[in-house]
Amino acid sequence: MNIEIDPPMEGAPLIKPSSTDHPLYESIAEACRSVHDPEIPVNIFDLGLIYTIEVSDDGTVDIVMTLTAPGCPVAGEMPMWVEEAVSPLPGVQAVNVKLVWEPQWGMDMMSDEARLELGFM
Repeated sequence: MNIEIDPPMEGAPLIKPSSTDHPLYESIAEACRSVHDPEIPVNIFDLGLIYTIEVSDDGTVDIVMTLTAPGCPVAGEMPMWVEEAVSPLPGVQAVNVKLVWEPQWGMDMMSDEARLELGFM
């Protein structure tokens, strides 16, 4: 199953909210933190590349992510790295990763930890 994102309605958020209240959310976020952009020494979660983590009751995890730039040399591989990091977690039955380009990633999406690590704070 893949996530399909409809064009946003006027006033609707550009990024669908994550299932932060689901018991698996934190372990999935930690698994995403184990994946690093090879060009930037920070994990993709703290870089803000993971837009949405949606967890269904049956253990299906749908992840919507982006990259720092469309020309990223690992564009074809990074979604697979995320799937491989999340799939082995207890309670996860299936993982679907969708790569999107809208909204475009920006440095303002980084966590404070990422900004500090990269010397922006």
